[in-house]
Amino acid sequence: MRVVLATSSKKRAEILRQTPLNFEVRPSDFEENLDVNKYTFTEFVEKTALGKVQDVYQKLRNDSQPPDLIIGLDTMVCFENRMFGKPNCESEAVDIIRRLTSGKPHHVYTGVVFLYRGTLVTFTETTKVFMEQLTEEEILAYVKTGEPIGKAGAYAIQGLAASFISKIEGDYNNVVGLPLYRITFELKKMLL
Repeated sequence: MRVVLATSSKKRAEILRQTPLNFEVRPSDFEENLDVNKYTFTEFVEKTALGKVQDVYQKLRNDSQPPDLIIGLDTMVCFENRMFGKPNCESEAVDIIRRLTSGKPHHVYTGVVFLYRGTLVTFTETTKVFMEQLTEEEILAYVKTGEPIGKAGAYAIQGLAASFISKIEGDYNNVVGLPLYRITFELKKMLL
């Protein structure tokens, strides 16, 4: 069976390699520019993950052995009824981290889409994250490390940000970007 993980994220591939699943990685060129105001958080991440899967499917469908299964994911951080994607600059990262470290928890949503031999399976996993309040100096120092750029919610739980995350409720791997337990659970249901 040919399995494709539609991602450019090394961390997602690293997490999935913890399973016996034999897969290849193919980045998607899907432009992540959906209007956030037209969707719920769940719809947004699932629709974006679907776009990634469809893009990779179009690229590989005429191969001598097209993929049997394509896995697509999209992760978004949500706080006070607002979505936070990947910051493009330091000032945007500072603003996001300032909000997320205000003493209230936020949620990480990862939409997952499987395209298995023509059948779509879609779900979203959510994890609640609690961050300690940081001083302005700590926020600026964290952003200066460069870690927040290109990360949903402007932080990497597996990096320096771990030092100011007091607890999580849910799947740690979901915060990294690939909810491993739920993915393996859903794959077993589908394939066995």
